[in-house]
Amino acid sequence: MGRRRDRLDGRLERATAVRQENSTRKACERNRRDAQMIELMKTHSFPYTPAVMSWLSVKLGKRASRITPKDISALIK
Repeated sequence: MGRRRDRLDGRLERATAVRQENSTRKACERNRRDAQMIELMKTHSFPYTPAVMSWLSVKLGKRASRITPKDISALIK
């Protein structure tokens, strides 16, 4: 094949390797962040900081303004 194709193939191989490496790192980071947010919810009371409310919104699939303490207690358990 030509040089251009060889460069493209090499680039695709490197991208795949980097994606696999980053995937593992991001999974660990998500687990750490989940534990941190749950700990913050256990130590503080309901109107939480925007960071916690944003995280809750993603986990529950609801807008932050629609989240109730009942939803939060179900998530913490």
